[in-house]
Amino acid sequence: QVQLVESGGGLVQPGGSLRLSCAASGFSLDYYAIGWFRQAPGKEREAVSCITTSDNTFDYADSVKGRFTISRENAKNTVYLQMNSVKSEDKATYYCAAGLTCSDQRDEYDRWGQGTQVTVSS
Repeated sequence: QVQLVESGGGLVQPGGSLRLSCAASGFSLDYYAIGWFRQAPGKEREAVSCITTSDNTFDYADSVKGRFTISRENAKNTVYLQMNSVKSEDKATYYCAAGLTCSDQRDEYDRWGQGTQVTVSS
């Protein structure tokens, strides 16, 4: 079965860290750009970061620059989003998606995970 599965979400205190994982099954992430998106309640889904097949990275959300890091581990067919210095506004459902190239546009990605919830609270 071809799918992306996110994990690693949960409750984190402001200023804390969390690492999200995006694992692929049924296909290899080696050939895909992987993007992370997030959607807060009542808001549009927004692009957060993306990593190309050549490990070039893009941060689309200004608010995460310097705090979030995207990386990939092809041997595990997994992409990560390391979230540091988490803020209350980072609370959202985080989705990973696979596409042929990095983009901040959702339409550029044709495979999506089901999402993992991140809650920020003290």
